[in-house]
Amino acid sequence: MSPIMQARLKRFKENKLGFGCFILFSIIFLLSLGAELIANDKPLLVKYGSSLYLPAFKNYPETAFGGVFETEADYKDPAVQQLINEKGWALWPINHFSYQTPNLDLAVPVPSAPTAQNWLGTDDQGRDVLARILYGLRVSLLFGFALTLASAVLGIAVGAVQGYYGGWIDLIGQRILEVWGGLPMLFMVMILVSMFTPSVYWLFAIMLLFGWPALVGLVRAEFLRARNFDYVRAARSLGATDRAIIFRHILPNAMSSSLSQLPFMLTANITALTALDFLGYGLPPDAASLGELLLQGKNNLNAPWLALSGFFTLAIVLSLLIYIGEAARDAFDPRRQ
Repeated sequence: MSPIMQARLKRFKENKLGFGCFILFSIIFLLSLGAELIANDKPLLVKYGSSLYLPAFKNYPETAFGGVFETEADYKDPAVQQLINEKGWALWPINHFSYQTPNLDLAVPVPSAPTAQNWLGTDDQGRDVLARILYGLRVSLLFGFALTLASAVLGIAVGAVQGYYGGWIDLIGQRILEVWGGLPMLFMVMILVSMFTPSVYWLFAIMLLFGWPALVGLVRAEFLRARNFDYVRAARSLGATDRAIIFRHILPNAMSSSLSQLPFMLTANITALTALDFLGYGLPPDAASLGELLLQGKNNLNAPWLALSGFFTLAIVLSLLIYIGEAARDAFDPRRQ
């Protein structure tokens, strides 16, 4: 690691608020990645006789535990639980519900208020809200990370080409970006998504289509400034190719300003996905979604725990990302080097 990057990381760690938010966000992200270990309608580990089973990660027929059916075992069925307890034991996660598992033992109408069994209550289909938040947060974060990375790669590549070559390439590229940037992204995404069967991949491709210009202007400005520096002229006079100059000499120096913008891009992508889910143009209906939880809160004003759970989840995660972005921006600020 270069001394400059070490100094940037040191400045980032010295920002107590930003670094603390980074640690807290990392914990939340890791918990969402292990959602199956926290909220699941299957045991994490089952010991039956002398054998060990992992139902949370592999399907087993009921006959494996002494039952009569060849279909997958229903571990919440009292009969199956009795069969397991006769010759072994089962280790369950903290929450016995997955994001699609309804609570069939409710004695009150759904959506039901928080209880010791459902810590954040249930939605209008009897599904556990905490489980849907964990799984929905994982989907939102992974989708946002992938979309941010793909948008950054495309935006940096286009901005580098425009800034390095300039001239007609830059002029035509800027006119295209002005027209493209003037399109209403949310409405265009809604129109395009409604034309296809709901799919995560289609949604990703359509949002990428409108998200890549975010870094073009920043990278273009860095390349316009650096292409006439002495070290670039020296590399060109020594016979270095344009590709080598762009990727080996200029791009590493222009990456600092781009990296500091990634947390803000991630925040925007998560917000856009939540808005599309809320409007019904986002993820497929069977997917865990924070936007769908907020929509249920709007449709069930008599169940405030739905809206409050979705609101505080988004507010906490997005606030952490904003503080991380501000700390990264200060750490990568060239005026502080």
